[in-house]
Amino acid sequence: MRIAIFTEVFLPKIDGVVTRVIRTVDQLAEMGHEVMIFATGDTPETYAGFPVVRAPSFSFHYIYPEIKVGLPAPAVAKKLKDFNPDVIHAVNPVFFAGYGAVLAKLQKKPLLASFHTDVPAYTESLKIGLVKKPATALIRAFHNRAEMNLVTSDPMLDTAKSYGLRDLAVWPKAVDTVGYRPDNYSTEMRATLTDGNPDDPLLIYVGRMSAEKNLAILNDIMPLLREKVPGARLAMVGAGPQLEQMKKDFDPAYTVFTGYMSGTPLAQAFASADVFAFPSLTETLGLVALESFASGVPVVGARAGGIPFVIEDGQTGMLVDKDASPEQWADAFAGLVIDAPRRTTMSAAARAEAERWSWRAATEKLVEYYEVCTTKKSADSH
Repeated sequence: MRIAIFTEVFLPKIDGVVTRVIRTVDQLAEMGHEVMIFATGDTPETYAGFPVVRAPSFSFHYIYPEIKVGLPAPAVAKKLKDFNPDVIHAVNPVFFAGYGAVLAKLQKKPLLASFHTDVPAYTESLKIGLVKKPATALIRAFHNRAEMNLVTSDPMLDTAKSYGLRDLAVWPKAVDTVGYRPDNYSTEMRATLTDGNPDDPLLIYVGRMSAEKNLAILNDIMPLLREKVPGARLAMVGAGPQLEQMKKDFDPAYTVFTGYMSGTPLAQAFASADVFAFPSLTETLGLVALESFASGVPVVGARAGGIPFVIEDGQTGMLVDKDASPEQWADAFAGLVIDAPRRTTMSAAARAEAERWSWRAATEKLVEYYEVCTTKKSADSH
């Protein structure tokens, strides 16, 4: 198939959406499909041998400086028309990928849209709740142009339905179990993450440092945890708009901020921790939790969004109610940190769970969905 992918975010930015897009494109290349990627920001000119069409874009500087908002451009429409895809895939259609949804209709192409970021929920976390209703209406309008809409976890089916999205299915979760492995454990990385105290218990968070991730609660949890588990430490891996403020707020006596990591250092960071801390309330899936599982590290996460779709409570990690107090979070972390045999059992179960979800299987299912879209479009046009 010839597949045009419009995405709101792409390399060099790395997050769960970008990871899913690039891993999917890797698999599409191996499977013999042709792809053209349309993206915003300072993207590479090619990826996996396929062209990347850069859209003119600007930054939401004061709200979310990492996000580049793509603009409609005649050159993009022409490139798409010349490529003549069998199907267009709009990843998170809000702005630029929404333009892809519009072009699909104008150029009479089948459209599949995928819902990765719960933007209406983000508007509340970012304290811009006034735009929640218009944002929801915009997302609904773009998604309902599609022959099919995908969500990334079972719990998000209900969320997407509540926003008025139609023709829903689940795009299976997947994780890289080759790059992320328990044997990536590194004594040097452990020393780095614990500020030179590798024997101390270590919690880790990996991801964006931003308001919608609910990370401020970790600042309340850690003093309580250290009362229960003396010496407990926290490593925060990643970058984002809240990074500098968090560096000021969190106690440097037991918190290490590494900044952005990727590749081998990131894989080592995952595998070198004892427990992954995941307090976010707005995840549609939580790919980093699966990467932690692949690394043999159990996750303590919120019973919210798509996280319960990933964590099997008491087996691969622990779920904490989304309105739980810092004390309740601290109890959950302490239980795992103190009980080493239980943590070891969970580690093995987490790795086994990760091994069930390959990128090839998820991409094969996606191609089936593409074929459904082309069939529906063909039937509708006759």
